[in-house]
Amino acid sequence: MKRRNLSQQDLLAAAKTYVPTGKRDEFVVFSSGGQSGQVIVYGIPSMRILKYIGVFTPEPWQGYGYDESSKAILKQGMIDGKDITWGDTHHPAISETQGKYDGQFLFINDKANPRLAVIDLRDFETKQIVVNPIFKSEHGGAFVTPNTDYVIEAAQYAAPLENRKFYPLESFNEAYRGGVTYWKFDRKEGRIQPEQSFSFELPPYSQDLSDAGKGPSDGWAFTNSFCSERYVGGIEKGVPPYEAGCSAKDTDYLHVMNWKKAAELVAAGKAKKINGHNVIPIDVAVKEGILFLVPEAKSPHGVDVTPDGKFMIVAGKLDTHVSVFSFEKIQAAIKAGKFEGKDPYGIPVIGMRDALERQVSLGLGPLHTQFDSKPCIAYTSLYVDSQVAKWNYCDGKVLDKVSVHYNIGHLMTMEGDSMDPQGRYLVALNKLAIDRFVPVGPLHPQNHQLIDISNDKMQLLYDMPFPLGEPHYAVAISANKLKPFIRYQVGTDSRTDKRHPGAVRAGEEKTERKGNRVEVFGTAIRSHFTPETIEAEVGDEVVINITNLERAEDETHGFTVSTYNTHASIEPGKTVTVKFKADKEGVYPFYCTEFCSALHLEMQGYLLVKPKGWKAPAKAAETKGTAYTEADYKNQLKKIADTQAVIDQVVGYITSVNYQDFPDVVAMVEDAQDQLGKIPDAKAKHEAAAQKKDWNQATLWAEQVWQYQVKTADLGLRAKTYLEQNGAKKVK
Repeated sequence: MKRRNLSQQDLLAAAKTYVPTGKRDEFVVFSSGGQSGQVIVYGIPSMRILKYIGVFTPEPWQGYGYDESSKAILKQGMIDGKDITWGDTHHPAISETQGKYDGQFLFINDKANPRLAVIDLRDFETKQIVVNPIFKSEHGGAFVTPNTDYVIEAAQYAAPLENRKFYPLESFNEAYRGGVTYWKFDRKEGRIQPEQSFSFELPPYSQDLSDAGKGPSDGWAFTNSFCSERYVGGIEKGVPPYEAGCSAKDTDYLHVMNWKKAAELVAAGKAKKINGHNVIPIDVAVKEGILFLVPEAKSPHGVDVTPDGKFMIVAGKLDTHVSVFSFEKIQAAIKAGKFEGKDPYGIPVIGMRDALERQVSLGLGPLHTQFDSKPCIAYTSLYVDSQVAKWNYCDGKVLDKVSVHYNIGHLMTMEGDSMDPQGRYLVALNKLAIDRFVPVGPLHPQNHQLIDISNDKMQLLYDMPFPLGEPHYAVAISANKLKPFIRYQVGTDSRTDKRHPGAVRAGEEKTERKGNRVEVFGTAIRSHFTPETIEAEVGDEVVINITNLERAEDETHGFTVSTYNTHASIEPGKTVTVKFKADKEGVYPFYCTEFCSALHLEMQGYLLVKPKGWKAPAKAAETKGTAYTEADYKNQLKKIADTQAVIDQVVGYITSVNYQDFPDVVAMVEDAQDQLGKIPDAKAKHEAAAQKKDWNQATLWAEQVWQYQVKTADLGLRAKTYLEQNGAKKVK
C-alpha cells in the first residue's frame, strides 16, 4: 500500500471490484462497440471483458464474416446491393417480459447505416440484420416495448423517405421527413418480421432517442428531437453552420405516440406503402389521435420512462434543468383537447406547463437518466460538469454528486431502464480519458467508470479503458438471468438454429465431386479432422463442411486453409461451411486454430490443388516415416495398460458420487464415453497388423488407442476436479 502510494479508500474500492479466481460477476454488461460495429460484453463488478460479438462487421476470432452462414447474416445488411463493411453501434436493448429483463435477446442499431440486429443470448450470436427501408440515418434505436412486441428505431437526420429520390435542400420542409419505426418481433422465431412492421411519418425534426411506456403508460412511446428549427446550414455558402441554427430556439419537441392503436390502424389498411414498407402518414396519425407533441428543453439526448411508468424524464444538454413530464397530465390534456396550438404539420402541441410535473436544476449539460432500486431515485449524467447527479424525481431534491473523468455521455445502472432496477452499481460511459491511462498515441481509449451506488453517497471504484470503438450506451443484466447454451445439438447451423445440410456424424465423412465443385463433409474431434487430405484441381469450387463432434464444454475447434482468407469457429455440436475457389495450384496446409488438446499442433491436414488434368505417376512412392519394431509395439501396449488403470480409478470415483446431478459433468462423461467408443475399432486394427508382423501399422494404431485414452482421461480428471470443488456427495 505504501509502495504504490495507495489510500485505505483505494483498498476498499479494490475489494469491491475484486472477483477471485473461479468466481463470477454479479452482472453482465452489453456495451455498444461504436465504430467497430460490434457489441462488447463485460462483467460487473470486475470490469473484465468477456467477449466481442460480431454484428455489423466481420469478427475473425469467431469466424464471423468468414464462414458461409455468418456471411449470409452480413449480407442481410447490404444496402442498394452494396456490402457495408463497417457500422456504428449505439444503443443496445435487452428483451423484456412484463417490463422486466428476461435475458433472451439483445437488439442493437447501426447509426451510420440505418440497420437493426438481433442477437440470441442463448449463444451470443447475431441471427438477423434488417435494413430500415425508409431512413437514411438513425440514432434512436434500439428500445423495446414491455413484452418485446416491437423494437423501436427512430430516424436522426431528416431525408426523403422514398429511395433514390433527389430533392434539393431548398425543399427541406416539404420533401424531407423524419420518422419512428416499430419493428415487429416474433419471439418464438427469434426474428424481426419486416412485413408486420410499420413507421410513423414525422416532420423533418431530427428525432433522437425513445422509450416505451410501462404500466399505466404501456401502449404509448416517446421520442425526443432536436433541430426542430428545421435549419439547413452551409458554412461553404457563407451561412451559419448547423450547430447555430439547430439550437436557436429554447425548446424542441417530445413526440408522444400511441403505438398500440397505430398497429391496429396498420392492420386495418390505413397505412401507405413507401419502399414496400407500412407508413402511417402524419395527417392520418393526427386524425386518428395517435400523435402529439410536447415542448421540451432544447437539444435533449434521452427520454427515460420511470420504472412505474408514470413519468418521462427529459434532459436538454443546453439547459441546467431536467424536466419530469407526467403521463397522467399528458393524457388529461389529450382527453380535454387542451392544446396550445399545432406545429407546421398540423400535429397538436400540448403546453409544456400542462405536461410538466416539475423541473429540477441538476448542473451543466444534463444528458441521460437511469434509475435505482429505491423508489424515486434517479441518476443523470452531466456532460459539461463531468459529473453524475443523484436526485429524487418525486420531490425534486438533489441528493449527491460525484465527479467522473471526463465528459460523461450515457450512464447505466443495473437493469436501470426496466420496471425492476437492481441498484448496486452505476457505470459512467465517459467520452474522454485524457490523463487516466498510460499514453497510447493521439487516439485515446474511452473510459468506463464503475460507481458504487448502494449507499447514500456514491463512490467511484474503477477506471476501465475501452480499447475498441467509441462505446455509446450499454445495458446490464443480472448474470443469473442469462441461460446460454454450453453446446449445440450435433449438426446445428448456429445462425439459423436449424440442422445444417452439411452435417455428418462420425463414420459418415465423405468427399463428393460434381463437375467443378468439390464438397467435403467432414468432422473435427480432438485431435484430428476427418478427412485429413482434400484434393482439388485448379478452378474448382471447394466447399468444406465441418461438424464438431465434441460434447464437453469449451472444446471449440477452429478451421483455416492457408492463404484462402477463410476461418471458422466450430463450438461443440456446431456445423460450419467455408467456401472458396481453388484458383492456384499448390499445397495448402489447414489446421485447427483453437488450442484444443495436447496434440493441437498435430490437428492438421493438406489441401492439394493439382493442375487441371494432372495424373499421379503409375507407381506413387510410398510415404516414408519412422520405422517401428516389435519392441515399440509392446511398449505401446504397456502404456495403454497403465493409462487404463488411471481411467479405471477416475471412473471409480465419478461413479461413486452423485455426478448425474451436475449437467456439466454428465456432458464430460458422455464425451469421454464417446472417446472410449472409438477404441475397439483402433484396437482391432493394431491387433490385426501385429498378426501380420506389420509393426509400423501395429504401433501407430496402438498409439491411436492411447490418444483416445488420453482424451478420455483428460475429461475424467476434469470431471473429478469439478465434482470435488462443487461438493459432490457419495452415493449409498
